[in-house]
Amino acid sequence: MNHFEKESLGLFPTPMYRLPNISRELGTNVWIKRDDLCGVALGGNKVRKLEYLLRDAKAKGYDLVMTTGQAQSNHAMLTAACALRMGLACILVLKKRGVTARKGNQILNHLMGVEVRYLDTDSYEDIYREMDRIGTELGRKVYKIPCGGSNALGTLGYIDCMGEVADSGVHFDHLVCACGSGGTAAGCVLGAKLHLPETKVMCAMVDNDPFEKIVPQLMREAAELLGVQVEIPVPDLLEMWGPGYSIPSAEGNEAIAMMMRLEGIVLDTCYTGKAFAGLVRRAREGFYKPDDNVLFIHTGGAGGLFAQDWEKEE
Repeated sequence: MNHFEKESLGLFPTPMYRLPNISRELGTNVWIKRDDLCGVALGGNKVRKLEYLLRDAKAKGYDLVMTTGQAQSNHAMLTAACALRMGLACILVLKKRGVTARKGNQILNHLMGVEVRYLDTDSYEDIYREMDRIGTELGRKVYKIPCGGSNALGTLGYIDCMGEVADSGVHFDHLVCACGSGGTAAGCVLGAKLHLPETKVMCAMVDNDPFEKIVPQLMREAAELLGVQVEIPVPDLLEMWGPGYSIPSAEGNEAIAMMMRLEGIVLDTCYTGKAFAGLVRRAREGFYKPDDNVLFIHTGGAGGLFAQDWEKEE
């Protein structure tokens, strides 16, 4: 395989262990991979992607990074944290959607002193044009990181993660991850194909984008980058977006409460709560056998949990 330089930003490999109380509750062996404990801010999956993306930015001589997402984007917050550590300037150009007040991840953005600009649009094309305009205004060349860091280079981060799982020596029958922009899901599915060929990967869709096209395309592009000839698997996609992207769901909130009550682990309303709800749903439908090992990838996002109005949710 081709190899790509990456920055050392996270504490890897992240912890991985069995959840005894959840396993007893669901009647199968549930394990967790704690990418929320990767050592940057409140952690999360984006750090693996940013190790590749920000090294690429620096290697190409960029000193200004921009990225996007909704107001409580964990990806945007982590991009700022990692870029600043590397001495790169960062501007976040976010959709004016979600909680823009100084709550949740916006507290962390404030503490970092990162510049946040909002655009009242649902179009990422509008956002990327605004990034170009800002770059021209400042007279600087902008390294644009797509929403979620989900491109071929960012996808390599979760191929690495699947290598870590394989190196653990534990056999997993199933693996569950969230799918919100496609890069983590693509990395998990392709990485499992390369490193864990007997493991079935389920991607819990927390948005209603056409992931049946997005995820295979990212896998093809990542495989091409790596120079590997591999049949691209059809991803197992489960609809878990509930009322909509980044909008809490009753099923997701129940899963968040279960994980906190039984294991003391914090999930979030946007990604991990809904993804874990997908695992719970399949377990209760008898999808997993009692002796199966099921690995849940905790992709972080706890900051956004504290932007929610839980009195209203109740």
